Amino acid sequence: MKKNIAIVGAGVGGLTTAIYLQHAGYQVTIFEKNSRVGGKMDRIEKDGFKFDTGPTIVMMPKVYDQPFKDTEVDPRDYFTMQRVNPFMDIKTGNKTIPLSTDLVDLTNEFENVDESEMLGFLKYLTDIYEKYLNAKDNFIYKSFRSPKDFFNPKTLWQAYKLKTFSSSYGAIQKYISNTNLQYLLSFQTLYIGISPFNGPSIYNIIPMIELLYGVWFIKGGMSAYADALLKRYLELGGQVKYDSPVSQIVINANREATGVLVDGAKYNFDGVVANADFPYVMNNLLDVPEKYKTKYTKTKVDQMDYSMSCFMLYLGVDKKYDRLRLHTIKMAKDFSKNVEEIDNGKLPSDPSYYIYNPSCLDDSFAPKGQSSLYILVPVSNLQKYDKWDDYNSDNFEEFIIKKVQNELGLDNLGSHIVTKCRFTPRTFASRYNSKFGTAFGLKPTLMQSNYFRPHNKAARIKNLYFTGASTHPGAGVPIVVTSGYLTANELKKDLKPNE
Repeated sequence: MKKNIAIVGAGVGGLTTAIYLQHAGYQVTIFEKNSRVGGKMDRIEKDGFKFDTGPTIVMMPKVYDQPFKDTEVDPRDYFTMQRVNPFMDIKTGNKTIPLSTDLVDLTNEFENVDESEMLGFLKYLTDIYEKYLNAKDNFIYKSFRSPKDFFNPKTLWQAYKLKTFSSSYGAIQKYISNTNLQYLLSFQTLYIGISPFNGPSIYNIIPMIELLYGVWFIKGGMSAYADALLKRYLELGGQVKYDSPVSQIVINANREATGVLVDGAKYNFDGVVANADFPYVMNNLLDVPEKYKTKYTKTKVDQMDYSMSCFMLYLGVDKKYDRLRLHTIKMAKDFSKNVEEIDNGKLPSDPSYYIYNPSCLDDSFAPKGQSSLYILVPVSNLQKYDKWDDYNSDNFEEFIIKKVQNELGLDNLGSHIVTKCRFTPRTFASRYNSKFGTAFGLKPTLMQSNYFRPHNKAARIKNLYFTGASTHPGAGVPIVVTSGYLTANELKKDLKPNE
């Protein structure tokens, strides 16, 4: 008799876990509160336009392929990718830097400032690549089930060698003197919702991964990857129940996860994987004495550090902007002040922002001759700034559209908008059950990373497991795919598929 496993949430972590378990011989059912899969890797279709709503920058393509290769199919039969180079325009002041993975281009860019900057850049790459190999082998692809998995001489020595006590920005300053180049190699921590000025230096692996492994584009957009995962899962015999929000994970008197409640009905299972946001699961889906939640009591969860959020605009415009590449980032004149305002719960007065223009590569996003534009502005989460009513949202939207139009030279952008949607932190809170409306889950501080991040297996409740951005190993699509892989392995250690 096959073991039946429930997965709460069809985000990337849940889908990945489901594929590995279904392929291993379990019978898996996913319960998804929304009407489509992907979690934050979502999609909006409106008035002939299509918008990816969440992650858009594809790095580490081999990780995207892994759930397919590991289940013995060709990833290219499910989704296609193309490399993008230059992969991003970085606009600082009046200068635009086309960021390239070509060493010749990079050498020219750094030597145009000073040869010492290129020397520093190469030293940075050597240092951070060594730390990346350490992190990959000893932490990212390793789950932590008990204290001895981390608190042992070998692992502690490897953790010490990471030397993560300085900030990302501080570590870059050791190698690079020019402020613009420092920003060029440190803003990427915003991809996982943490400031480069106080985020651990290990996250300097993000720009390194961009530069060494390239940036890619998935045909059809990021939501096409979620569709690809779903297709593989269904082929393997998995099931999805849409519009089915789980109200409770059922725990019996023996502290075993035995099922889920949906619309008042109980569904019995042999094990449960929670892909909903970890803080939401602990505070809202587990009706057990606090002591069984170990350190993740409601008080503790409410006091944890949470990542920033985003103000998102999705604009359908009736023209093409040829000067706009796939990815563009406009840095604030004072980037440090910009990030400080976000950390302190203020709407940024001169925000940095990011624009995604998939229509430059893929005509499926908009009607012919038109464009689907995505504008992301990092902002505080709802714990720090909660004034996102219609009035404030309308004003900030108008401010951002004018700013983009003027600073990037997008002529008359406002008058060319034919349809639009927006997400505020409140949208992330309601649509994805993300605590405080964060876009990236728990902030990856030093004490909320590796062993100190929520584990993939519950400590004091049997047959309950966790996956997703707020659990180990962390946020970012490749890392969440890895989380799904680790979670499936943890469950397989405890529950054999046919026992």
